[in-house]
Amino acid sequence: MDMAQQRAKAPRGSSARPRLTARDWADAALAAMGEGGLAAVAVEPLAARLGTTKGSFYWHFSNRDALIEAALERWEEAGTEAVITEVEAEPDPGRRLRRLLALATSRAATDPLEVSLLANATDPRVAAALARVTDRRIGYLAALFAALGFPEGEARHRGLLAYTAYLGHTQLGHAVPQSLPAEAARDRYLDGVIDTLVRPRDGGEEAQHVAI
Repeated sequence: MDMAQQRAKAPRGSSARPRLTARDWADAALAAMGEGGLAAVAVEPLAARLGTTKGSFYWHFSNRDALIEAALERWEEAGTEAVITEVEAEPDPGRRLRRLLALATSRAATDPLEVSLLANATDPRVAAALARVTDRRIGYLAALFAALGFPEGEARHRGLLAYTAYLGHTQLGHAVPQSLPAEAARDRYLDGVIDTLVRPRDGGEEAQHVAI
């Protein structure tokens, strides 16, 4: 019996198990990656996590590699594009930069996924996703610094600096969390990071003065 026939014979009514989507599987795979890296992405444990069978998996994916690719695409969508869309609601580029840093560091503090992906960067699939995400994030940060008045080259430099600060904060937050300030002190710390990033270079190219 093929999968289409199996689905047709599935019980109907209020007691029927909700039908899972490819996104459900991708999200479960991402959760597993955050907990145990790529090695944790296995069909049977994921099926148990989702309360379903392997048949559901093979309805959506041909193999484990296809699931990993879908999960990484989901990470790009939720961890980068959705965040950019959210902060774009703020019209002022300075306040947008502050909101972006606060939002990104807050989410990274509770989600080990990015640290796990960085640790699995030798895998070609992960490396490709990391390259795309890094380019997109630094490019967006550079655009924010350009909107603040920095010349293109300087905006790119500061975008890179902001992103490395974020990654360092994320790594410390999971490896040595007690080294980072908490609560109100955390907000003051992030304000200090932004103030440093937008400060014009002494004797160099200066940005337009923008109060943020």
